[in-house]
Amino acid sequence: MFHFKKGLGWQACYDDERNLYTAKTSWRGDYHLYEINAEIYQRLGEPDVNSEELIRSGRHLYYSQDSPIGPPTDMVIDENYAALCPWTKIQESGNVMSTEATDLAVNLWENEETQEHRKKQKASRKKKQE
Repeated sequence: MFHFKKGLGWQACYDDERNLYTAKTSWRGDYHLYEINAEIYQRLGEPDVNSEELIRSGRHLYYSQDSPIGPPTDMVIDENYAALCPWTKIQESGNVMSTEATDLAVNLWENEETQEHRKKQKASRKKKQE
């Protein structure tokens, strides 16, 4: 069963069957999916808490951008993003960033947890190819 919290520009979900916490943020064409932990989930929506910033401290799963500055682009950080977040309608532009460009972006801009998980997925893909 899904349990939700919602605020301006964000929504979080606790899936009690999988004991999994996930969240999305969206604002003016930017759309992000994250895996978060119980502590983050509990603090969401509290007074004097920047919920969106708190969500961004979780593990980034997916990013879609549709802004007037450039072409719409999707960045798949965790290939299991849709299975992790079945509760949301995922924004997709159809223009997916290459694996190499995503690896570079993750190494430059993402938190350590996201970087480590991305490295494990990359090693797993490489192992399957061998």
